[in-house]
Amino acid sequence: MKIKSIYIITLVLAFLPKMQAQELLLLEDAVKIALENNYDIKLAKNELKIDELNNSAGNAGMLPTINALVTDNNSITNTKQTQADGSERTLDGARNMNLTYGIGLDWTVFDGLRMFARKEQLNILQKQGEAELKLAILTKISEVYLNYFDLVQQQQQLAAIDTAIVISQERVTTAQNRFSIGKASKLEVLNAQVDLNTDKSLQLKQLETLKNAKIRLNEILARDVQTEFVVANEISVDEQLKYDELKSAADSQNPQLQAQMLTKNSAEQQLKQVKAGRYPTIRITSGYNFTRSEASLGFITQSSNRGFAYGFNASMPIFNGNLQNRNERIAKVQLENANVTLEQQKRSLESQLNAAFASYTTNLKLTKVEAQNLKIAEQNLDITMAKFKIGTITPIEFRTAQQNFLEAKVRYSNALYLTKIHEITLKELAGSLSF
Repeated sequence: MKIKSIYIITLVLAFLPKMQAQELLLLEDAVKIALENNYDIKLAKNELKIDELNNSAGNAGMLPTINALVTDNNSITNTKQTQADGSERTLDGARNMNLTYGIGLDWTVFDGLRMFARKEQLNILQKQGEAELKLAILTKISEVYLNYFDLVQQQQQLAAIDTAIVISQERVTTAQNRFSIGKASKLEVLNAQVDLNTDKSLQLKQLETLKNAKIRLNEILARDVQTEFVVANEISVDEQLKYDELKSAADSQNPQLQAQMLTKNSAEQQLKQVKAGRYPTIRITSGYNFTRSEASLGFITQSSNRGFAYGFNASMPIFNGNLQNRNERIAKVQLENANVTLEQQKRSLESQLNAAFASYTTNLKLTKVEAQNLKIAEQNLDITMAKFKIGTITPIEFRTAQQNFLEAKVRYSNALYLTKIHEITLKELAGSLSF
């Protein structure tokens, strides 16, 4: 039987029972679960809600404040009064009351345009929250992709080891048959059994690696880490990525770059708010009030009034100990820092793109080389098995061909996985990773 056929049959026999007993977790399902459950994404969503709630005209200081006021003062005193003519008036337990209530309005109508700069800054902070949410989503979805395809790779390597075990078992059976008819020594049987046990040992280690990879993915999906599942068996690579297209997408879509641009815009609005301190502030005040007072002793024992009051006040800063100049210089330095950080982010993004694209193209070529090498290893093992069955090749040569096939299968799987890693990294940097 051809090695490729043995591998496919082994893959089906190994994973069909598991797929029937366990959940088949598709990549899109894993992404959906992460979007719903992941803690970092939930936190980023809540932070965005806070930014949205903060982004209001009232929080920017553009709306008036209206307050209801009630003041009630009472006293009981022993009073003695001397009149102008020398007569005296006394009253023990004199009661006095003063009641005031009403509604007042206070509205800043001009503050050097600070309120408009503040509102624009709140808009920017909300956009920053959106960029940070997108970054959190891209980061976690990228992590899901990487761990998912790592599982695919581990499953492929386990299937390759299972194939090696099937071949080793066939070799043991062949050696025992040859020994029983006197065409092979006991040593050949023992060597075949040792190699079979070696393959089984590799299988146990690979099963442990696969289990740990499942635990990691379950943790990212924020579900019970003991949840059992299987993943798809293939890794498909996008071979059509172009650097110029990725660079253009990154310049307009990379969430880290977008967040830094917004940080610079926020610093510009902060400078405008500081400069507003040089201009006058004008406030309008108004209200409707009712007052009532009572006194047990005096010329007027009771009075009350009600009515509308209004007015305005204006203030103009003249000198505040050079604090205005200092604050403006600090705001300008902060804006300069934001520009420097933005340029640094651009250079860093370009560097990451170049490095990831170089690795992507290299591993893409390596994958094709390893695919060719795997075909050769399969053909070599097919020929070696045929020769071994008729006794024209030594067990050592057979084992070497078997190991070469296993190593070629693992190298091809690794190359495919590494290519996929760099593809995911490039799409994440470009802000175009699908979720």
